[in-house]
Amino acid sequence: LDTLEKWVTEIFSEIPNNGLPKPSFDHLTQPFDTPEFHKLYRVVPIRKVHSLTITWALPPQEKYYRVKPLHYISWLVGHEGKGSVLSFLRKKFWALALYGGNGETGFEQNSTYSIFSISVTLTDEGYKHFYEVAHVVFQYVKMLQKRGPDQRRVIWEEIQKIEANEFHYQEQTDPVDYVENLCENMQLFQKEDFLTGDQLLFEYKPEV
Repeated sequence: LDTLEKWVTEIFSEIPNNGLPKPSFDHLTQPFDTPEFHKLYRVVPIRKVHSLTITWALPPQEKYYRVKPLHYISWLVGHEGKGSVLSFLRKKFWALALYGGNGETGFEQNSTYSIFSISVTLTDEGYKHFYEVAHVVFQYVKMLQKRGPDQRRVIWEEIQKIEANEFHYQEQTDPVDYVENLCENMQLFQKEDFLTGDQLLFEYKPEV
């Protein structure tokens, strides 16, 4: 560590600090509040696949990185066991796969908004009933909203343990990619969370 500290000091100490605060665009509220956003778009794919994607624009969530509420919700939405959306849709022979989530960086999450998407890979039969598929997805989200997270701390702690295991036993990454990732984290998290803020869950806050 002493040697590494010496190298870092030699190489980086001459970089000037302009003393400016981190840019924020949180004054630009509701960028998707336009008629164009509240529409159904049909796109002809290159591959022969039917996919239904529902996208919500939410207030910025990056400040809640210690809680990761969208990660928690995507875990529930993406559950594949008994009682899940996907289980129901598969019984109807309408869907093959389902994914929900937020990339937590860049376009999907920033100081202006956060995007949350649910994407369903449809069968040919599911494509014929995609309105019903969308209705089922909205019903499930409404059910989660109505019941609230208070009874699901066990699930949050399970996610927390899984992410912690993946963090501790992750494979070594390319040093250049690792440094680039750390530089991004330095723009997003408190300094004590530079190494872990993008992966670990720290606090359970049902109100968030």
